Amino acid sequence: MDLRKLKTLIDLVAESDIAELEVTEGESKVRIVKSSAIPQNQMVMLPQQGVQQFSAPAMPMPAAAPAAAPAAPAEPTGHVVKSPMVGTFYRSSAPGAPAFVEVGATVKEGDTLCIIEAMKLLNEIDADASGTITKILVENGQPVEFGQPLFVIG
Repeated sequence: MDLRKLKTLIDLVAESDIAELEVTEGESKVRIVKSSAIPQNQMVMLPQQGVQQFSAPAMPMPAAAPAAAPAAPAEPTGHVVKSPMVGTFYRSSAPGAPAFVEVGATVKEGDTLCIIEAMKLLNEIDADASGTITKILVENGQPVEFGQPLFVIG
């Protein structure tokens, strides 16, 4: 089992409510136990030769949102077009093709703004308001989350 898989497993345990995770892959066996008394995860690998024990620091749990978040960017002025799904953002229909819209372009309600690829399906995202594109908030090829702002229409 490679280190990236182990790191992913540790992150999963740290971010979830589970206390213990055990995974067997081939002849390797990994057991990760989250302990509340001691702030660390225990990870034990049992290869064919014997037992190796690794200790990794616990991933810090996200704290409650502070009362004032000075680092949070200001909400853009204008109509914000948000992602309706999780996927990969594309500004054009194909690599090398011109982008659907640029900053300063005038769009009507229903015009295609971008494509979001989700589970091998290409989904056209249309403008839900008319106006001028004042900001494009996502880079081409970047993953996007549900509800993430994509464009600002002024």
